[in-house]
Amino acid sequence: MSEIAFLLNGTPVRVAGEAPTRTLLDFLRETKGLTGTKEGCNEGDCGACTVMVTDAAGTRALNACILFLPQVQGKAVRTVEGLCGPQGALHPVQTAMVDHHGSQCGFCTPGFCVSMAVGHLQGRRDHDTVLAGNLCRCTGYAPIIRAAKAAESAPVPDWMTTDAFNVAQISSGGAGGEAPPLGFSPRSVDELADWYQANPDATLIAGATDVGLWVTKQLRELPKPTFLNGIAEMARIERQGDSLRVGAGVTVEALREAVAPLHPSFAEMLRRFASLQVRNAATIGGNIANGSPIGDAPPALIALGATLHLRQGGTRRELPLEAFFLDYRKQDRRPGEFVEAVTIPAHAPALRIYKLSKRFDQDISAACGGFNVVLNDGKVQSARIAFGGMAGIPKRAAATEAALVNQPWNLATIAAAREAMAQDFTPLSDMRASAAYRLTAAQNMLTRYFHDLAGHPVSVLEVAP
Repeated sequence: MSEIAFLLNGTPVRVAGEAPTRTLLDFLRETKGLTGTKEGCNEGDCGACTVMVTDAAGTRALNACILFLPQVQGKAVRTVEGLCGPQGALHPVQTAMVDHHGSQCGFCTPGFCVSMAVGHLQGRRDHDTVLAGNLCRCTGYAPIIRAAKAAESAPVPDWMTTDAFNVAQISSGGAGGEAPPLGFSPRSVDELADWYQANPDATLIAGATDVGLWVTKQLRELPKPTFLNGIAEMARIERQGDSLRVGAGVTVEALREAVAPLHPSFAEMLRRFASLQVRNAATIGGNIANGSPIGDAPPALIALGATLHLRQGGTRRELPLEAFFLDYRKQDRRPGEFVEAVTIPAHAPALRIYKLSKRFDQDISAACGGFNVVLNDGKVQSARIAFGGMAGIPKRAAATEAALVNQPWNLATIAAAREAMAQDFTPLSDMRASAAYRLTAAQNMLTRYFHDLAGHPVSVLEVAP
């Protein structure tokens, strides 16, 4: 019988006979009675279900509500109950939450404490970012942030540093041994390619930040769930000359860290990609293969001139990323073919990415624009401009680019290109923005880009008199 093995609050656990799409949240609450981990939104938005997960790559906070049991094979999981030490000694963040009155109704408090404990373990001080994925509806965030700051100088408790050692024991066959996971979990790209070619109806699951909602919200039965998180070679970022080859299994957070010194504007946009819990699970390959017209990564990647690498069995092919998106939710991907990697230039000093959403953090874009213009002697030599949220697919602004190329880089040229943008897009109106608002906002982003390259302050977080 298929089963998995992992550590739960320091204790080895073996799970057999479960559906591969049973969530960790349901297992914790219904099977283990660990009800501190809450079900709030059940879609990875509120953070009430946050757990701490440790493996060979380190420790991170994840949403248990959209984390399937096979995804924790060979890992260590800590819930809020596992933050306490021997004889019930509180973790420093728990003590700080009490001292600074960081809890009122208490429903969100366990998730906050787990996120804070992960940040404390990592020595982080960017508490607004660490806690952006945890929502509180009554206490207010000020006392919670004060608690996080108060715990900064406290040493990491001894009991919080044992998981990495014990995970190594599991992966090497000790402490219960390595168990075959539920569902199908290939260990190499070759194994995945053979399986998927023979089973093109299989459901590929990487981070499950989208697929998870198919189960929790749509109550769908997933055919042949296939978990990709065990393929180490797909989770690598490799420098290849002047390019970066990013495996499809690289998480959005790992990508953000890798591109921060190379493409800081791209990295800053990725910091606003959902929440830290989601970025720790979501993969760049999933964000591309999903084909959403409002996915945040594709406009930036298209503006960079990214190349997509696809594989079907033993056959590999590559194409410009913009050519992959054909129509709404329709991509140039053949049966049994999957995204293997994406390659991006390591240098693009004029790259800027602007995201517009109702909330600054953890929100879906109304429009997201990627701009990459190369100037030569005051004229536009080349331009790559792409938008999400403006059409049924992430799309280049061809008429806008044409209005810029070979023209002087000045506000008159920008004005002409703004007018040309109306030829590129006929956006829809929906709950996030009207069509007119989207087009005007996209045009304004182009003007913002001009001022940004000129060194003028353009941050939406700055308030000027």
